[in-house]
Amino acid sequence: MKKTIALSLLFGAAIGAFAQQKTGFKVLADYSIKSPGGWDYILADGASKRVYTSHGNQINIISTTGDSIGFVPTQGVHGIALVKALGKGYISAGRSNTIDIFDLKTFQVLAKIPVGQNPDAIFYDDFSKKIITCNGRSKDATVFDPFTEKVVATVPLNDKPETAVSDGKGKIFINGEGTSTVIVIDATTWKEITRYKIDGGESPSGLDIDRKTNRLFIGCGDTKTMVIMDASNGKTVGTAPIGGTDGVVFDPGLKMAYASNGEGTISAVREVSADKFEFVENITTEPSARTIGIDLVTHHLYLPAAKTEPNPAGGRPRQIPGSFHIIEVGK
Repeated sequence: MKKTIALSLLFGAAIGAFAQQKTGFKVLADYSIKSPGGWDYILADGASKRVYTSHGNQINIISTTGDSIGFVPTQGVHGIALVKALGKGYISAGRSNTIDIFDLKTFQVLAKIPVGQNPDAIFYDDFSKKIITCNGRSKDATVFDPFTEKVVATVPLNDKPETAVSDGKGKIFINGEGTSTVIVIDATTWKEITRYKIDGGESPSGLDIDRKTNRLFIGCGDTKTMVIMDASNGKTVGTAPIGGTDGVVFDPGLKMAYASNGEGTISAVREVSADKFEFVENITTEPSARTIGIDLVTHHLYLPAAKTEPNPAGGRPRQIPGSFHIIEVGK
């Protein structure tokens, strides 16, 4: 009898602890953008209270409260990077094979710089002060100096690169989708250092890093697994179940990694310590919300989505015109 009571109390305490682990996140609002087109990456700039989202042949800029601020025309946009010191934004334009530079105040396009074929992910590395694009068709990475507006290096990858992040100390990590590897690049010489085979997941897409613990959070959509990797040696230190993700972000303030899943959820994974991770919950969003941006000021998440219908020709579902919008998720 005493043992049964003790076990019941222990079980109740465990349930209570689990309940306390929930994020408390939910959909707070959605913001309609009526123009047509598909989408890819989204960037939330909490400091400036702006959200930049790729959308067809333009990027749309809204405030973090949903007000439309403007747009920048481009060709087949994938991602957006900002260099506030220069007052400029940078777009990876997949159809024109260029980085399109625009003014952050006027949104006027200032220049188009040729890079590799089908530039996809793009980001600004604060260590090297360079912009890097992951070029899917040419299977390489372009290194661009925003201060001189010159391409300074092209790094052959021999794999389709998906997303890249920096540790802020001189290393760039790039997801290799075809071989399920993480490619490590020296951010001084722009040479490959090594490759880590991902143990526990395949076909990586989303990627982020905790610079403090030096842990990579890798979203593997094909195997519906988040792999947490030690960036110093490529060892898997944790895995968590997720969905068909195309985006991962990490919140260093909350110690939480989020994977956005096309099924209509965000998988939340907590970093308890450098070597301990726990799946928290699946936050309900809506189907098609597969990419994600994070506002590190408010800790809110932003996801582009649209209503879809079956495509009579088969293949990917067809977007219902006028249904594109941005979902805001938080407490």
